[in-house]
Amino acid sequence: MSTPSRLALYLNLVRWDRPAGSYLLLWPTLSALWLARGGFPGWHLIAVFTLGTFLMRSAGCAVNDVADRDFDKHVKRTAQRPVTSGAVSSKEALLLGAALALVAFALVLTTNAATIAWSFAALAVSIFYPFTKRFFSMPQAVLGVAFSFGIPMAFAAVQGRVPALAWWLLLGNLFWVLAYDTEYAMVDRDDDLLIGIKTSAITLGRFDVAGVMAFYGLFIAVWAVIGLHLNLAWPFHAGLGVSAAIAGWHYTLIRDRSREGCFRAFRLNHWVGFAAFVGTVLSLALG
Repeated sequence: MSTPSRLALYLNLVRWDRPAGSYLLLWPTLSALWLARGGFPGWHLIAVFTLGTFLMRSAGCAVNDVADRDFDKHVKRTAQRPVTSGAVSSKEALLLGAALALVAFALVLTTNAATIAWSFAALAVSIFYPFTKRFFSMPQAVLGVAFSFGIPMAFAAVQGRVPALAWWLLLGNLFWVLAYDTEYAMVDRDDDLLIGIKTSAITLGRFDVAGVMAFYGLFIAVWAVIGLHLNLAWPFHAGLGVSAAIAGWHYTLIRDRSREGCFRAFRLNHWVGFAAFVGTVLSLALG
C-alpha cells in the first residue's frame, strides 16, 4: 500500500472529503444573512460567509484533532486520524489550522468593524470547545455556541450590530446542534465511557433518544415563534415542517442506539438545516 502524500493527509485532517459538517454551519448562517437583510444579501456576503464557513470548519477539525489526539487513539472511529496515528505532527496540524483561520479572517476584513470584532469571540469559543470534554457534562452545548456564531456575525455584517433577533436564532440553532451532536456522541459512547471524557450522550444516559427528540422540538419551536413574530410567509413554516419530518425519520434511525443508525442520522442532519434555509429564502422572496 502506497504512503499518502502530505496533501492527501492534510485534506484528510480537515475532512475535505466529508463536507456535511460544513453544511451544518452553513445553512443557519445563510438563513441569518437572508433574515438580517430581509431578502437576498448580495454575492459578496454570500461568498465571504460560505468560504469562511468551510475554512473555519476545516481549521477547527485540525485544532480538535490535536486537542483530542490522546483520546482518539482509544476510539474505533478516530484511531486512524492523521494526528492520532502520527502521520501528521501536532505542530503541522496547528500551523495548517492557523493558516486556514488567517485566510478566513482575511475574508472577514472585507466586511465591517462589527463583524471583525465578533470574529474574535467566535474564534475563542471554537478553540475552547475541544477542551470542555474534560470537565463539562454537556460539551455539545459549547459546540452549539461555536457552530451558531455565524448567526450574530451575519447580522453584524449586514446591519453593523447584533439585535436580539440574532440571539434568539442562535438559541434555537443551539438546540439543533445539541440534537445532532448527541447523535454523534451516541456513536462513540462505549469508547468515551472507557477513556473518561464527557458527552451529552453519557450525561443523558437512557434518556438520550428522548433528549435528542426534545432538542429537535425546541429548535423547531424557537424558529417557528421567530417566524410568527416576523410575520414570515408560509414557506418558512413549511420548511420547518420538512425539518421536523426529517427529525422524525431520524428517530427511527437512533431509537435502537446502533452505531450505524446514529452515525447516519448525524451525517444526514444538514438536510434539516437546508430545509429551514430554503423555507427562509422562499418566504422572504414572497415578501
